Amino acid sequence: MEKKPSINKKLDYNTELLVIAMEECGEMIEACSKAIRCEEYENNDRLNEEVGDVLTMIELMKERGLVNTRDLNNRIQMKKLKLLQWSNLLK
Repeated sequence: MEKKPSINKKLDYNTELLVIAMEECGEMIEACSKAIRCEEYENNDRLNEEVGDVLTMIELMKERGLVNTRDLNNRIQMKKLKLLQWSNLLK
């Protein structure tokens, strides 16, 4: 994969990608917390925005080869099995 120059001259591409992903995850955490406090679960624009931003960063990680779809799909299945055992989300 072609290495793209970073706008941030202090960080290489992969580091910048992971830093922004961390920041987006933090913003999603805040949006989830506010959705709970305000009881705004559905049609929540801020939650949609932040989840979309996190998904974008995951897609960029996949494109860059930091994670791959097969391993992520395997992990999703493993997590669903745990949720079946330890939560009511999938029952």
